[in-house]
Amino acid sequence: PTVGGITRESNKKDASGDIGVRSALLSALLCCNTTLSKVKDPETGEEKWEPKGNSSEAPLVVAARKIGFEENIASEYKRVLEIPFSSSRKMMLTVTDVSGRKELCKGGMPLSEGTQLLSVCKGAPNFILDFCTEQLKEDGSAAPLTEADKKAVLDVVDAYSSKALRVLA
Repeated sequence: PTVGGITRESNKKDASGDIGVRSALLSALLCCNTTLSKVKDPETGEEKWEPKGNSSEAPLVVAARKIGFEENIASEYKRVLEIPFSSSRKMMLTVTDVSGRKELCKGGMPLSEGTQLLSVCKGAPNFILDFCTEQLKEDGSAAPLTEADKKAVLDVVDAYSSKALRVLA
């Protein structure tokens, strides 16, 4: 998590301050039980990062660390409810208390006045997208998520999947 970064494909520029990237990765952390620890390899003596938890969540934690989120940032948010991943539902859900916050995180999406709870659902993109009605725009505003938008997202998912990469929404 200390080497490399997150870039926007369109312009190859650093996206660590991007409102969508910051909001998506913090949301991912709020719906994640995996941690990263630096450990010493007993055979080589080299230090390496080791995930503890779900291997599908580890890349989310790594990406969040690459944009500067501290390991314990999720502890600043109280988890009110967790519905664990189920292979029949193909998703996990958490509800987090965000009372008193004006934005999800520093540089993240704005929260409407009076927002108390944030629900985050993570899982198979085709299942998650069925429940989505809005999308976060680059300027932090929300806009309707059309069927054409959903198809565009699924086309990207298919492109990654064709490279044997696992994709979570």
